[in-house]
Amino acid sequence: MDDKLKIGIADMKMAQGTGMLVTYALGSCIGICLQDPKLKLGALIHIMLPLNMEPGRKNPMKYADTGIRETVKQLEAKGASRARLTAKIAGGAKMFESSGALGNIGQRNIDSVHMNLKKEGIRLLKEDVGGSVARTLLFDVNTGLACIRCYGRPELII
Repeated sequence: MDDKLKIGIADMKMAQGTGMLVTYALGSCIGICLQDPKLKLGALIHIMLPLNMEPGRKNPMKYADTGIRETVKQLEAKGASRARLTAKIAGGAKMFESSGALGNIGQRNIDSVHMNLKKEGIRLLKEDVGGSVARTLLFDVNTGLACIRCYGRPELII
């Protein structure tokens, strides 16, 4: 498939019918694949942090809470049904040993994504989270399949 849309850090893109959404370097960040299977409409968000406490909320896609909420809103604007939306997630690794103020940001991101998907009423179908390796996430909006690649381990399809 040559029609890959690249999603950067703190970014989101959507596609419908055909298209492969891809994001790289998911360390403590999390890639969230959302899909309405009936419409073959999908989105991929690359969030960095669990909660948006930024004054003025300049980039909602940087955070799990506002990124999920805003993406659901945009999917619904394109005809998606919240009742049909499903999610798959990858990332949330513990990349550094740290006991500083941020603690294990990967785990905090995982917890926040779980909580916000539940709050929005979106079913989480599969996940590949935690550990200590960075991941690349590819999401096929037509099939709803997500492919996770990381160094030293076989490709995983979820």
